[in-house]
Amino acid sequence: MIKKILIANRGEIALRVIRTCQALGIKTVAVYSDEDYNSLHVKKATEAYHIGEAAPKKSYLNQQKILDAILASGADAIHPGYGFLSENSDFAKLCEKNKINFIGPSAASMELCGDKMRCKAAMLKAKVPTIPGSPDLVKDADEALDIANKIGYPVLLKSVFGGGGRGIRLVNNDKELREAFETVTGESMAAFGKSAILVEKFLEKIRHIEYQLVRDKHGNAVHTFERECSIQRRNQKLIEQTPSPAVDQKTRERIGELVIKAAEAVDYTNLGTAEFLRADNGEFYFIEINARLQVEHPITELVTGLDLVKLQIDIANGEQIPFKQKDLKMNGYAIECRINAEDTFLDFAPSTGHVPDVTIPSGPGVRCDTYLYPGCTVSPFYDSLMAKLCTWGQTFEESRTRMLNALDDFYIQGVETSIPLYKTILKTKEYKEGNLSTDFLARFKVLDKLKSDIKKDTIEKQDVALAAAALYSTYYSSTIKAIPESSMHWKSKLDRA
Repeated sequence: MIKKILIANRGEIALRVIRTCQALGIKTVAVYSDEDYNSLHVKKATEAYHIGEAAPKKSYLNQQKILDAILASGADAIHPGYGFLSENSDFAKLCEKNKINFIGPSAASMELCGDKMRCKAAMLKAKVPTIPGSPDLVKDADEALDIANKIGYPVLLKSVFGGGGRGIRLVNNDKELREAFETVTGESMAAFGKSAILVEKFLEKIRHIEYQLVRDKHGNAVHTFERECSIQRRNQKLIEQTPSPAVDQKTRERIGELVIKAAEAVDYTNLGTAEFLRADNGEFYFIEINARLQVEHPITELVTGLDLVKLQIDIANGEQIPFKQKDLKMNGYAIECRINAEDTFLDFAPSTGHVPDVTIPSGPGVRCDTYLYPGCTVSPFYDSLMAKLCTWGQTFEESRTRMLNALDDFYIQGVETSIPLYKTILKTKEYKEGNLSTDFLARFKVLDKLKSDIKKDTIEKQDVALAAAALYSTYYSSTIKAIPESSMHWKSKLDRA
């Protein structure tokens, strides 16, 4: 049985794993870079080991340093979280070679899931529908052109070794395809040291819907329902919700059966996510299996009552899934907003630095997984995700309203955040009606609405500040100089908008 787990990650996901381990009485080992010396996951773990400089390649992606920490700490298992080495089959092999329990799928299964072409072939064999496109890897731009002209533009060029929205280009004609082919090849080589490209038909007005899958080492498999992940920017998820407004019970069961087939087709064990694109005509197409715990797993926990990290650990221990598909029920509605350190008005540029103060939302139906605390630092070396703000409600509207209130309560000083964008999205008529698609931001001109909202909000608050200062100065004439100062914060926001 697992007694000590090393968490090969940082930030909120490391803290998330630590919380479950504490509840199970399992000791935890944190690893940290120079940049993360004062991070919460280091303080909360049973013990911690320094693994290198701030740059990920010299710390969190350094397999030997992490293996050394495992051996030094005596940990008998490793939880990779998400990102970094979580889907690195070479690292999973290294753990297997050293008889370290990797809390995730086998290295062989992970390698198969990570190879989009082999995975697609496995799905076709299992009769899981996939997107029309190249039957195999394309050798060069000329072959890609031939396939694109057969299936019709627009098409997507995708790196087999990509992920998380990276290594993907939408092209509309032959000229764009030739240019994009070189770009995608270069990106793949830079990120993964190798390149392999496939061509797929681009489906317009699509939804991104994924299913949480669970399969143990005894061959038992279930799904814990779907998550709608259609609100995206540059193929990166921003807001997720469950259940999906586009999935009724009959569809849920039908696609759920495909998810089980997909897991069996690649001999997947532990937790993973089968991702689908839903076309406007209602057809579902498999795109990939993410061989790890997802960022958005908390909303599944909110509607099912499950602890998915505990389930991961139990399966890694060799235990069977303690329930059947028929035992699972969805209760209520949940929404997650990824709170990113980004400047919406500077093309979502990263915003990093010291955070002097922070107020974390709380209250009925509110959950916030975060590494933030007053005095912490948002590092430029790592992902921009600072927090996962989740709300639950008995109805979708209750969950949405709680999210808007929680966003209002979330105060992060020192960095720009994606919070204003989420407020605008959640207030749109289209979001409230469930009219979602991966091009939601562009289709409904959400950024224009955001700028309008900011201007209106800023002018109202500026007027209040001026009125308050004027009233104050009626009694204390010496404070008249404070009027411009009290307005400066709001004027700055107005100028930015």
